[in-house]
Amino acid sequence: MKTLITSILFALGMTAAYAQFPGGPGGMPSGDGNGRNRNTNNMQSPALNLEGTAPKGNSKITGFVIDSAATQAVEFANIALYSKTTGKAIDGTMADEKGKFTLKSIAVGEYKLMISFIGYKDKTIDNLKIAKGQDIDLGVIKMNPDIKTLDEVVVTGEKSLIEEKVDRLVYNADKDLTARGGDAADVLKKVPMLSVDLDGNVSLRGSQNIRVLINNKPSTIVASSIADALKMIPADLIKSVEVITSPSAKYDAEGSAGIINIITKKSTLQGLTLSADAGVGARGSNLSLNGNYRQGKLGITLGGFGRAFYNKSSTSLDQTILQNGASLLTKQTSDAYDNGLFGRYNIGFDYELSKTQSLTAGVSFGTRNMVRSQDMTSNLFTNSALTSTTYRDVTTKDLSNNVDMNLDYIRTFKVPGREWSISTQYSRNNLTNNFNADLLSEGNALLSRQKNLNANLNQEATIQTDYQTPIKKNQMIEFGAKTIMRQVNSDYSYQVAGPTGAFAADARNPVGNLDYSQSIVSGYLSYTYSTANKYTFKLGSRYEYTTIDAKDQIGKISIPSYGTLVPSINVSKTIKAGTTLKAAYNRRIQRPGLQQLNPNYNAANPFNISIGNPNLKPEMTNNFELSLSTSIKKTYLNASVFSRSTNNSIMRLSAPSDTLAGAIITTFQNIGKQQVMGANVFANVYLTPKWTLNGGVDVYYNYLEGKVQGLDGTSINTSNSGIVIGGRLMSSLALNKGWAMQLHGGMRGNQVTLQGVQGSFYMYSFGVKKDLNNKKGSIGLATENFLGGMKMKSTSVTPILNQTMVNNIYNQNIKLTFSYKIGKMTFVAPKKTKGVKNDDVKEGGDNN
Repeated sequence: MKTLITSILFALGMTAAYAQFPGGPGGMPSGDGNGRNRNTNNMQSPALNLEGTAPKGNSKITGFVIDSAATQAVEFANIALYSKTTGKAIDGTMADEKGKFTLKSIAVGEYKLMISFIGYKDKTIDNLKIAKGQDIDLGVIKMNPDIKTLDEVVVTGEKSLIEEKVDRLVYNADKDLTARGGDAADVLKKVPMLSVDLDGNVSLRGSQNIRVLINNKPSTIVASSIADALKMIPADLIKSVEVITSPSAKYDAEGSAGIINIITKKSTLQGLTLSADAGVGARGSNLSLNGNYRQGKLGITLGGFGRAFYNKSSTSLDQTILQNGASLLTKQTSDAYDNGLFGRYNIGFDYELSKTQSLTAGVSFGTRNMVRSQDMTSNLFTNSALTSTTYRDVTTKDLSNNVDMNLDYIRTFKVPGREWSISTQYSRNNLTNNFNADLLSEGNALLSRQKNLNANLNQEATIQTDYQTPIKKNQMIEFGAKTIMRQVNSDYSYQVAGPTGAFAADARNPVGNLDYSQSIVSGYLSYTYSTANKYTFKLGSRYEYTTIDAKDQIGKISIPSYGTLVPSINVSKTIKAGTTLKAAYNRRIQRPGLQQLNPNYNAANPFNISIGNPNLKPEMTNNFELSLSTSIKKTYLNASVFSRSTNNSIMRLSAPSDTLAGAIITTFQNIGKQQVMGANVFANVYLTPKWTLNGGVDVYYNYLEGKVQGLDGTSINTSNSGIVIGGRLMSSLALNKGWAMQLHGGMRGNQVTLQGVQGSFYMYSFGVKKDLNNKKGSIGLATENFLGGMKMKSTSVTPILNQTMVNNIYNQNIKLTFSYKIGKMTFVAPKKTKGVKNDDVKEGGDNN
């Protein structure tokens, strides 16, 4: 219980030394007990109850707190100073993110210093004697991990569901009961500031222009499709999700709205463990097996995961086009059945070459087999008169296999915070996006057949080096260089046939291909400075130079090389213990991704055709942010306001087909501007030590400006704007005898696009879990959207196009989950690792 309480207080910005000092969980006093304000430069630990007023002097005590095994800072360790004469605590503070602490205005006398933090043994430095005018520099202070080993059980402290670190918000997904047995999309639905639509597309503060990393590394499957990649990552293996809204210069310039980093569970144990997780439900079943072995300097992880997914949906479409002087109305209904089989398998190694050098390596394989069967009925009206009815059965196959390989080296030094690393990665994804269509008569007789064959390749090789070193005791400099070599290929063809006989090439849709090579060379410099009055400045700049060599079946595509300077400024101020004010500015670049570049003419639905544009250029975004986070008793509160301005925006636009009556074609163009201004508020409340309530509201104003096709066929200027509201609420309750319950709900209001509105949607879930055999196993039951599923209505309006589409994606689910772990382990501190972080490719197809 004590471990749980201290963890809760730490998550609220309080001290982990609750059990060490008198005073309990009260907040930091605003005065010294006699009505006088204390020096804010000498902050005491929030839970430290100073007894009386300590005599003041001119001396100070400084030091750095680091992990004895990992040689890295122990962030926010609690420092308490005791008088040897009275034995009472007279002063205290908290280490910063680099492990540094300073106690000022210390009088002549004899003292002892106690340092504490969750997961470490308390460290006491005795017999500190301070003479008049003397300063004491304790240098590097090493803390030993607190190893607590029971029979086949590891005892660790509980984390808060939501944590805010210096430069990011962290959602600890391993505490989410309702996501077990699901995939990564189910987890991201719960994360503050994120929104996941019915198709699995992720938005951050209303923008899908984000970069998603897995364990700080990119993957070509993510570059191809974020929604598909999330389906391949099991929720049970996700440890946490980090949301970085204002990345520093060290990160690639990609992602106009920011970066999402998905951290999977890793072994931090010594010994051997095996674990099994399984789930069965109305919408999906899963099975995963994982093993971890660590002995001495070597660690090995081996895992495999498989998931079968099935769901049904229905769509209705009303589409009116003004074409060649006639009004063409298409009314279409369809029912679809999705069946997916996903797998991911990995093996990883880490080896300690010496106390200051280590190697990590890993290979990960993934596979996706997604099949959709869809029945379409389409009625075409010309000037209100029914002119044709078509029946179409379509089978769409979205198949892929991918591999990610990495080898990383890191070198640390005796100076805390100094390190050098070299990171390499190779990633390759082979994709197949085919469809087969049968055209039927009203009596269900086969009239003709059609198929589209589209094979894609997306691969990249990356090498980077990074170096960082402290300058004096309050400054840090970081610099590095990186190169990425990326290759995208697409080969496609259309074939047609009668009800019998062989397929032949379709003359209306000739064979095509795209060969697209991209090379990026970049370098960055970042400088961090912390002042005595609790200001931290992080300034940096990154330069990226991009060259592109592209060609299609016609010939070379001329895309000029370009250089981009990306500055970033982050400033934070600790006002008082638990309260931090931050301001940030950065510039971001968004390069087009495979889905937007691929020129394949996708006519699975002949009335709603999509095609990519290999001529796309990157978009540029300026971001501003101001945020405040604080802890008020048992409540953590974060509020922020932000502004985002994008030029040369990549937007998805629809226009009537020149050759197919009643059809529209959707593609991407660099023709827009976007401006977003908004605010986020999030709160995490501990109603009791076992009952938490957290939730948030996102509100932003979105203005879009671009060009659409007019009545005479020329482009005309247009704009659209609106206010978007979203929110989420979650409550978790820990009961006696290992029982726990969790309830979640979330929604997003109508979201504006350049040509209309993407409809609102909501989702909800409830779960219960029972721990088994002293937490070695668990069994759970969860349900989602059990009152009828989800529905979303979207509209597009231009002078020559009016479209309304309603999607019903039922997503009703009830699932039973089970997990069990065997093995005898002891805790060891995790080793510092490095990895590739490619952050430069635009995902998905949203116009925001």
